[in-house]
Amino acid sequence: MKEKPTEWISISDLMAGVMAVVMLMLVVSVLQNKAAEAAMQVEKQQLEAARQAEKAQGAATQQTRLSALLEAMQEDLAHGGEGGLIDIDIKNRRLTLPDNAFGRSSACITDEAKRALTQLSVRVATFIHDYDQGQVLVEGHTDNVPVSRPVTDYARYCTVYDDNYTLSAARAREARRLLVLALDEQQSLRVIVAGYGDSRPKPGLNPASAENRRVEVQLVVSQEDRTLEGR
Repeated sequence: MKEKPTEWISISDLMAGVMAVVMLMLVVSVLQNKAAEAAMQVEKQQLEAARQAEKAQGAATQQTRLSALLEAMQEDLAHGGEGGLIDIDIKNRRLTLPDNAFGRSSACITDEAKRALTQLSVRVATFIHDYDQGQVLVEGHTDNVPVSRPVTDYARYCTVYDDNYTLSAARAREARRLLVLALDEQQSLRVIVAGYGDSRPKPGLNPASAENRRVEVQLVVSQEDRTLEGR
């Protein structure tokens, strides 16, 4: 008598089929996850590239505006006849008052320098108005020649001092008085004075050189900007 073929799949064959399907689904799921992760990574890189491009564009626009402001300062000084007194470094956003902008061994500002700083005060106000986080750093510097004797005649020297740090700070303070003329009291808080004495000579100069005696006015757009400049 001929045997009939079995009509039922054995349990073991059924389980093997189920496992095969499960494994296939697992492999597909893993591949899909990897594809999704790769797509997310590409999207993240694209967003970062776009952010960097936007930041670079913003920085370029900002630099253009600042350059225009500093060029306007140069024109103001030239029209007023003080173009040769204050050096304006457009690239580094820095103004430099030399030693001869002050009386000899004094914090008193010369009449010519007073006119120049008064003119610049309007442009400084524009900078403070345009940049919410902007600051103006007014920094005094000297050479490393020690003060030979204390200066106590305030009326004659616009300060009293017995070292270079005090003199450099006093010169910066007197320059600031004129630079804030177009600002109100609250805005003036963002114009900051520092006296460094002989601790920051000009690069490449002998510390004893008279060229180190100066006041620098630095335009700082943001705290991040100040950190990058090491100030």
